[in-house]
Amino acid sequence: MENSNEQSQGQTIKCPSCKEAIQLGAKKCKHCGADLRNWFVRHKVITGILIIIGIGIIGSAMGGNETKNTSDSSSTTNNVQEAKSTADVKAEADTKVAESVPAEYKSALSQAETYANTMHLSKQGVYDQLVSEYGGKFPKEAAQYAIDNVKADWNANALSQAKTYRDTMHLSTAAVRDQLISEYGAKFTKVEADYAIQHLND
Repeated sequence: MENSNEQSQGQTIKCPSCKEAIQLGAKKCKHCGADLRNWFVRHKVITGILIIIGIGIIGSAMGGNETKNTSDSSSTTNNVQEAKSTADVKAEADTKVAESVPAEYKSALSQAETYANTMHLSKQGVYDQLVSEYGGKFPKEAAQYAIDNVKADWNANALSQAKTYRDTMHLSTAAVRDQLISEYGAKFTKVEADYAIQHLND
């Protein structure tokens, strides 16, 4: 260690200000009096202020991210709550609508579902059966409500009846179509009858 200190004391450098030779490690030039310490050591107060400012900037940035994350999380929670609220409101509205439907209308709808999905009648056939004095004997308003709300695949019904006409009554394809659209027959629409004929041999 002593040899290292002696070597350091024996080495010289040039003063940045006056260019005279000075001892390596000297804090002050013996010729011009220039302060040879680094900038941060010479300006301790400013250095301390800069450090505080830097810490403040970093802290602010981290705090901003936390605030943003909190805001995003809060926004997501609010969106989920709003979605639930909307679903609840719709469910309540549907319940109120269902409760406001007269019992006779509900009965008509129940029979319409049987006629449509079990007997495979056409839409007009279901309606006629509902209002018929030999059928459901429902008021026209109740029958119309049932027709408007029944869930049925009329094309599939037409195809089902077409197969019955062909396989049971042994009708020709043309006769099957005529029977499907006849006002004295199944009363399907022409579009539904065409669908049935196109898929009759599937």
